Amino acid sequence: MTYRVEFTRAAIKQLDALPQNVQNRIQAKLATLATNPRPSGVVKMQGETDIYRIRIGDYRALYTVQDDVLIVLVLKIGHRREVYRG
Repeated sequence: MTYRVEFTRAAIKQLDALPQNVQNRIQAKLATLATNPRPSGVVKMQGETDIYRIRIGDYRALYTVQDDVLIVLVLKIGHRREVYRG
């Protein structure tokens, strides 16, 4: 089964604000979620219902997995010290 990786409007803006080399690295890592949405190293966020965190160097991506429709929805992308705020 292959999942479709989609981004919220906020995640697209956050990704576009990053340097190009960081964008490429993040996009490559998020593309791997299409074949395995819960790879080793992914952490389920405490206190949240189905939100996962993937580490990409100093950056983090927060996402949900919708198994019934095979979609990985990226909610937030940012530096590790900022991504968890608000």
